[in-house]
Parts: sequence; structure tokens; C-alpha cells
Amino acid sequence: MHAQRFTRVARAIFALALASFVLSFVHRTAPAAIAGELTRAFSISGAVLGTLAATYFYVYTLLQIPVGVLADTLGPRRILTAGSAIAAAGSLLFALAPSWEIAAAGRTLVGIGVSVAFIAVLKVSAMWFVPERFATLTGVTMFAGNLGAVAAGAPLAWAVTLTSWRVVFVALAVLSAALALATWLRVRDSPQQLGFAPVAGSVPASAQRVPWMQALARVLANRSTWPAFIANAGIGGSYLAFAGLWGVPYLQQVYGMPRVNAAQHTSLLLLGVAFGSLAIGVISDRLKSRHGVMRAFVVAYALSWLPWLLQAAWPMWATLAWFLLMGLLIPGFTLSWTIAKEANPPQYSGIATSVVNVGIFLGTGILQPLVGWVLDQGREAGDLAGAWERGIWLMAGSAAIGALMTFFVGGRRDKR
Repeated sequence: MHAQRFTRVARAIFALALASFVLSFVHRTAPAAIAGELTRAFSISGAVLGTLAATYFYVYTLLQIPVGVLADTLGPRRILTAGSAIAAAGSLLFALAPSWEIAAAGRTLVGIGVSVAFIAVLKVSAMWFVPERFATLTGVTMFAGNLGAVAAGAPLAWAVTLTSWRVVFVALAVLSAALALATWLRVRDSPQQLGFAPVAGSVPASAQRVPWMQALARVLANRSTWPAFIANAGIGGSYLAFAGLWGVPYLQQVYGMPRVNAAQHTSLLLLGVAFGSLAIGVISDRLKSRHGVMRAFVVAYALSWLPWLLQAAWPMWATLAWFLLMGLLIPGFTLSWTIAKEANPPQYSGIATSVVNVGIFLGTGILQPLVGWVLDQGREAGDLAGAWERGIWLMAGSAAIGALMTFFVGGRRDKR
């Protein structure tokens, strides 16, 4: 009976933390579905649109390591509650913004708020579940998060035909505020806070308050940390730059698709990422293989850009199927978090995962405005088709560099 109660409590806490992560994905990819509305509402260029969307990623990048430190010191309950409240304020500001500068400030607040979600979920997984389930839970986390991204794709593109995009972001603000309250009331940092024994293999409560500067220095000095960081920048950056902003305009302007059909493609890609994330965690845990599984997936993903590099003239069903395939392959990079956790002392799990997670958002923050700048140059020169070709090469090249770096990812734990 005691074990059943513990399981119910652990799952409820994980579910609430997961809800914050799902909402972060909705915020992350929403600009792709409303890119046209944002351009018209604020009268901005492609480069400024890329910067507006990437503002979220800039602040996310800067905060990932501090968030890892806070997860290991303050605990997930406090940072999730504060994060959801800040995201609510940012979403409301974005919805009411009269200019793109105010909208960028709102996106900045949203980025600050949701930046805590993923690391907090990983910390909850590490504290409330046995280590053997960590990769599987990471897969479940990415599965759920990408379902949130799917909700910000075609459904949002359809919703803004019925109501204003501003109304949608007001609704997101209300959801975030409600989640902040529920998190404070129900989430706890460790089993001991509710009278349960610590989970076997987890870090004892007495070891949770670590000297964070020493911990960060050890994680940064660990040679197994950096290849995973660069792999994340390449794979995650190309994925989020494409799915999160430029995929829909690309299909509209190069393939002549209506916006709803273009958004269906990116929604299928995100759906593929969701199911691929779930599968790769289970496969990795079952095969007890991190590196081999990761490399097989991400190399195949890098190769999956070839049809767009070759400007393949495919029927609609084929492009839809290929986007789904790309999505299924992308989650290979998600094993980098498990590798980083296993390559560093367990009490530093929040810091280790946050360091490699920075790479994803740094890569995205560079690629989104860079592709926008390339498109602006092409428009000025009267060569938009050539500009799109160069933009696709930028994202495909990023994916290839990320895939290459997975062959340098080590797995030996730092035992100093």
C-alpha cells in the first residue's frame, strides 16, 4: 500500500512538472504558425521577425546554467512555480504589445519563465524515480513536449483564422498562472519532504545543497560535456530554427503551399519528434546503449535534409511522409542529457544537463535570425529562391556538424 501511494505521488509530481514543459513548447513554436500575422502587426522584416522569435532562445540560452544551479540548490518546486508565473506575465505582455519592441520584451519574460521547465523535469525524474528509468522518462518528457509543439502548429494556424493571435496568448497567460498555483500546492523536491524514503540510486537529501561554483567548474572541466554541447547546438538548433519559425514560410514560398498545409507539415515533423523521443528513450534503456543509438539516429537525420537541398519536386503525400520521418530521427540528440548526467557526479545532474542543454538554444538563437538575414538579402537582390536555398544549406550544415560531434561524445563518469 505504501509503495502504491508513493508511485501515485511520484507520477502526479512528474505530471505537473511535465505540464510546465509542454506549455514551454507551445510558447517556443507558436511564432511559426503566426509569422505572417506578426509581420503585418508590427510591420517588420524577416531579420527582425527572426530576432523577435529568437529573443526567447537568447534568454533561454543565458539562463540554462543558472537554472541548473538553482535546480540543484533551491529545488524544482520553487523554480517551476516562479517560472510559470513569469511566463504568464510575459505571455500577457506579448498579447497586448503595441510594437515589436514591447512584444520582444514579452517574449523575453516568457523565455525567462519557461527556461526552468526542462531542467526541473529532469531533476524531478532523478529524485523521484530509479536511475534505470531516466532515459525513458526523458523520452516521455520530449514526447509530451512535442505534442505541445504540435498544438502550436496546424491547430494554432487554424485558430487564428477564427480569432486574433492576441487572444490565443492571453489564454496561454491564464494557463501559465493556473499552473504556477498548482505547482506550489502539489510539487515537492524529494520523497523525504513527504515522509518517504529516498529512491534507490538517487542523491541523498543531505547532498543536495552543493557548492555550485565547484560543481559547475567540475562539469565544465569534464571532457565528456563539450561534444554533447556542440551536437545539441547543431541538431537541436537546425530542428528548432526550421520547425519553430522558417519551415512554414519555406513551404509557402518555395512549394506554393497554403499556410494551413504548410503548418500540417511542421506539425507532422513535431509529431514525429514526439514519438521518436518516446521510442529512443525506451530503445536506449532496453539496449543499454546511449552512444550507438544516438549516432545512428542523428546521422540519418542529417542525411534527411538531402531532398530539400536538392529541391525535390514531390507530391504532397511524399513531403508529408518525409517530414514525419525527419521528426522520428531528430530525437537522437536527446540522449545527450542522459550521457551528461551519467558522465558527471549524480549530485550535479541539474548542472550537467543544463550545460549541454545550452547548446540547443544557442544554436537556434544564431540560426533563426541568420536565416532571416539571408532571406532579406535575397529579397533585396530579387533572388528569393536562391536565398531559400542558402538558408536550407545553413540549417542542413548545422545538422551535419551536430551529427559529426556525436562521434566525439564520451561516456566515462568524472569521479574526482
